[in-house]
Amino acid sequence: MAGRYGAACAFLLVLLAAGKAPGEHEAYYRYTVLGYVKDGSGNQGTGVSVELVREKTGFSYLAETDSSGLYVIVARLGDESVGERLRLRAGSQTVTVFARFDPKDHSRERGTRVDFGGPTPVETPSAFAATLKRFLNE
Repeated sequence: MAGRYGAACAFLLVLLAAGKAPGEHEAYYRYTVLGYVKDGSGNQGTGVSVELVREKTGFSYLAETDSSGLYVIVARLGDESVGERLRLRAGSQTVTVFARFDPKDHSRERGTRVDFGGPTPVETPSAFAATLKRFLNE
């Protein structure tokens, strides 16, 4: 009995001494793709399924638009994924985007904005930060 107690205490001490390990919740482990989906008439596409596929791995991330037509997908991409091809589909429209970010910047959120609703999807990376901020403040 004393042996088990001692082993458990030693294990806890090792965990406490290990320090903080980098977590996958950090900004440099995620790439966010967000945007709006509208129908052919310009109305919000509520409840539309949106899928992001990493072409390198085939791994898929899913989302559904809210009542305003907004979707948000958070993919797990690390520094080594810069330039990776990502296939994004909403309804019958598909577009390929590239993971563009500075792999040395570990503090700024990484991502892009892609809107669906016209004849072709439109990527607007410059609108990403403001759209993400608005989403997080809602």
